[in-house]
Amino acid sequence: MDSKKNKAGAELNRRGFLKLSTGAALAGVGSSMLPGVALADDDREHISSFRHHGNDRRLWQKVRKEFVLSKRETYMNVGTTGSIPERVLENYEDNNEYISKHPWGTQVSTTELSKQVAASFGADAHELILSRNTTDGMCSIIHGLNFQAGDVILTTNQEHVGGAMPMKIVAQRYDVEVVELTLPTYTGYEFVTEDDYVRLFADAVALYGDRVRLICFSHVSYKTGVALPAKRICKEVAVPNRIPTLVDGAHTPGMFALDFHDIDCDFYAGSGHKWQCGPGSTGILYVRDCAKRLRDFWYDRPQPLFFVNSSYPSGTDVEDAYNDPVMFHQRFQYVGQDNYPAKQALVECCQMWDAIGRDRIERRILELSAMCKAALRYSFDSDATYYSPDVAELSSGLTTFNPFWDKTDGVLLTEFRDRLREDYGYIIRTTNFKLHPDDAQDTYALRISTHLFHDEDDVLGLVRAMKRVYRQLA
Repeated sequence: MDSKKNKAGAELNRRGFLKLSTGAALAGVGSSMLPGVALADDDREHISSFRHHGNDRRLWQKVRKEFVLSKRETYMNVGTTGSIPERVLENYEDNNEYISKHPWGTQVSTTELSKQVAASFGADAHELILSRNTTDGMCSIIHGLNFQAGDVILTTNQEHVGGAMPMKIVAQRYDVEVVELTLPTYTGYEFVTEDDYVRLFADAVALYGDRVRLICFSHVSYKTGVALPAKRICKEVAVPNRIPTLVDGAHTPGMFALDFHDIDCDFYAGSGHKWQCGPGSTGILYVRDCAKRLRDFWYDRPQPLFFVNSSYPSGTDVEDAYNDPVMFHQRFQYVGQDNYPAKQALVECCQMWDAIGRDRIERRILELSAMCKAALRYSFDSDATYYSPDVAELSSGLTTFNPFWDKTDGVLLTEFRDRLREDYGYIIRTTNFKLHPDDAQDTYALRISTHLFHDEDDVLGLVRAMKRVYRQLA
C-alpha cells in the first residue's frame, strides 16, 4: 500500500476501521478499488474486553454503557428497531462523512464484509449475503424461486407482511396456492409444546403431498413472541420430504445464538437493525451452499432459483454460478452502489456480539423475558391473558399479554400504550392477530422487548408502571 492510499484510509475513520487497499475489481464493473477492513488497536482491545469478563452483573453494566439511549425514557420496543452502540455509531457517522467528501474510490467490497460475519451465524463464507433487511431477503428468495401453477407454499397465519405479500404476489402471478396454517396460540388455558408446531406442518405436508414446494415460517412470531422449533420443522418435516425451507428471522439475529447449518434450513432472512442493533436498511440472507440442495429437491426444474435482486454484470452462464461458490455469492451480493457505511456498521455490531458471546446474550435476554412474564403474572388478575408461551423452548425476548377482559378492544390498548410512554417513559408497542381463522375481530396484545441493554430494574419498573396505568383505565 503506498503512502497516499494509507493516508486516505486513515482519514476514512479516525479509529481506522476502514483502510484503503488495492483489490481485484469485479469483472465488468470497473476499476474501483475495493477497500479492505481492519479494526484499530483501541477498538480491537475494547471489543475483546467483553470476551473474558468474569462477573456477569458488571458485564451487563458495561454493555449498557455502550448505548446512547435516552435516560429520560426506557425503550423496550427492540422488536421494531434497536439502538446502535455508541462506538459503532461514531464510526458510522465518520464513514458517511468521509464518503461524502471523497465519493470516488471508496467503495467497500460488501462480499468481503459478509465473509467476516458468516461464522457468527454458523454459515460458510459463501453462504451469507448482507442484505437491506428481512423483507429484502424474503423477496429475493420468494420472487426468485421458479414456481409453477399448482405448487403449494406452506406458511402460517402469523407472518409479517414482508413475507406474506411476496407469497400473495407469486400466488397471483403463477397460480401458486399459499396455505396459511393456523398456529396454536398459548393463552394460559392451553398448553402448547414444540410437538404441536411440528405436527402442524407434518400433517399439512401429508395432506398436500409433493405439491408442496416451499415451507416458509417465522422463527419468532412478531405478533405473539412464540419461538417456533425451526430446527425440528426443517429436520423432521422438510428435509425427509425434500421440501426447501425459507425462515423469516427478523427477530433472531442478535437475540439467539444462531447456527444455520445446525438448523438445516435452505434460506434464512434476518434483520440487522432490530436485535443486532445495526443501522436501518441492513440485514442478512443465508443461502445454503449455492442452493445445491434446492436443485436436488427441485430436480424437475432446470433453473430453480433466479437472481432477481442483483445487478451483477451479465456475460456469465447462470449454471456457472451454481457451481462456483464465489460467483454465486457475488451474484446475490452485488446490487450496484451499496450503503457501505451501514454494512460496515452491521459488521462491527456483529463483532461486538461475538466478543460478548452470543450464547451468553441469548441467556440474558431469555432470563429477563422470563422475569418479565413472572412479574406480570404476579401483578395482574385473572382477566389478563398471556400469548407468549411459558415454555422455555418456545420463549423469545418478546413478551405479549393483554391485561383487560375485552381482548378485542384495540383502542383501549393503544391508549394504555400511549399513557405508559407519556406518563412513565416506558416505550412498548401493540400487536393484533386472529386466534382462530373464523374470528370476526382481531385479538390485541401489548408487546414488550427485553434486550442486553436492559436490567432487572427496567423490567420491574415497567411492570409497576403498567399496573398504575391499568388501574386508571380498568
